[in-house]
Amino acid sequence: MAERRMTDAEQAAHAGSLSVTVTATDGIRVLSLAGELDHDTGEALRQALDVTGTARPRIVVDMRRVTFMDSTGINLLVAAYQTVTRDGGWIRLAAPTDSVLRTLQLVGVDDLIDCRTTLREALAP
Repeated sequence: MAERRMTDAEQAAHAGSLSVTVTATDGIRVLSLAGELDHDTGEALRQALDVTGTARPRIVVDMRRVTFMDSTGINLLVAAYQTVTRDGGWIRLAAPTDSVLRTLQLVGVDDLIDCRTTLREALAP
């Protein structure tokens, strides 16, 4: 079987994608993100953050594989924080990369949403 090489367009499209995997650990919704979080990719995260009908939602967003985040990501996380805390729950960010953490710090999201250095810390009570 011959190995297939991606075209430049396919590589660009792949590089600009966001993967969101949703799992649960001890009743905590864990969103594992990978890729770029921006206007073109944010809908996947918005859907995963939807906790409609969930009492006291608890969410951890694992950001260790996010390579880029713009204001779309900031807005989605702040909106989720407002919804989740209104419903008696919490949201935490786990292991943001240096560049993403810097973005969070520049706009003060790290003061609003609890940022932990590892996923294990974010899942701890």
